[in-house]
Amino acid sequence: MITIIKNEIKISEELLSKIRWACTFSKTNPKIINGALRIIKHTNLAYIEPHRAIINNKLYLFFNEHDYFYIVNLKNKYLLKNLKKFLN
Repeated sequence: MITIIKNEIKISEELLSKIRWACTFSKTNPKIINGALRIIKHTNLAYIEPHRAIINNKLYLFFNEHDYFYIVNLKNKYLLKNLKKFLN
């Protein structure tokens, strides 16, 4: 039987402040969901689930200590400093 262990990863204060700062210009309040580390027990397989933010009914994905964010899936990669442009 496969057992998956889920350990929640807290979003860093630095990343959280950058998201909130970008949202102040578009006057929105993001709904932020912490990411997780998922480990399949008795294997060497693991997956880092990104932090999710729902802003204006659109899904944004973030990783701690990364300079990029993603929209909807991991194929749409953008610089974090340009987040404000996407929210307007």
